Amino acid sequence: MSEAPHGAPIKTPGQLIAAVIAGFAVPIVIIVLLAYYVDNSTRTGAGTDSLSEAEVASRIKPIAQVDIRDANAPRVYKSGEEVYKAVCAACHAAGTAGAPKFTNTADWAPRIAQGFDTLLHTALAGKGAMPARGGTSPDDYSDFEIARAVAYMANNSGASFPEPAQPAAGAAAASGAAATSDATAAAAAPAGASDAAATQAAAAMAALASVPQTAAPAASGAQSADASQAGKALYQQVCQACHAAGVLNAPKFGDKEAWAPRLKEPMDTVYNYALHGKGAMPPKGGSTAPDAEVKAAVDYMVSAVK
Repeated sequence: MSEAPHGAPIKTPGQLIAAVIAGFAVPIVIIVLLAYYVDNSTRTGAGTDSLSEAEVASRIKPIAQVDIRDANAPRVYKSGEEVYKAVCAACHAAGTAGAPKFTNTADWAPRIAQGFDTLLHTALAGKGAMPARGGTSPDDYSDFEIARAVAYMANNSGASFPEPAQPAAGAAAASGAAATSDATAAAAAPAGASDAAATQAAAAMAALASVPQTAAPAASGAQSADASQAGKALYQQVCQACHAAGVLNAPKFGDKEAWAPRLKEPMDTVYNYALHGKGAMPPKGGSTAPDAEVKAAVDYMVSAVK
């Protein structure tokens, strides 16, 4: 039996060229098709937008931002509605934590009956769960803007208060410290305090706000070496704003009964109160007097009740 001769599959030059081209073209086509398939098989899912420009920008943005304002630019006051939406709505929109609900006449009726001034003082000084000024500062919203917000909420809930008068351009800055002091005094005053006491407290806090930021020199024009004289001078300049009349629960100068509970504690504790503040009293009474002079002022007041 004879075997059939084996022949080569490529017999002509054309077949050879076709085979060579196919050897290169087929793998290239397969690679392109695989790449196209892989690219189109990507599915959008959780986390796939983590490298988007918006996501990257939100991750690398600074934690704190500086808001630069022109101190000489005229003040542009926000309307009552704007202040309400930015600050007050957080609680008053839903009546959270006992806050009178916006437009609820039943909630607002007893408040409106107290008058606008009482409502404004409550907003500035805080009451119950509501912090003073709704948790803002005078730098954020002025007293006038807070007043606008109070009028806006009350008038939308059954009141007919007139729009608060806008302060004069020059008076706004000058009255800022005094108005803040007045609100602080109202917060510190007891619930049953009379109008006269509240006025006295406001005057005392205004005096504290106007305390110079350097200690007063002795009468001779230079710092006295006598600690007693230095203490007396500091008392007359700073401490008597509250201690002379005993406002804001400050122990009245010369009142042994008021000072007795304080003097039951060690003098170091009493000094610490004067240096670091306690209750409505700011550290060092709002001054920057040296610690030694503050202690001398305490000694001067203590000596008056012994």
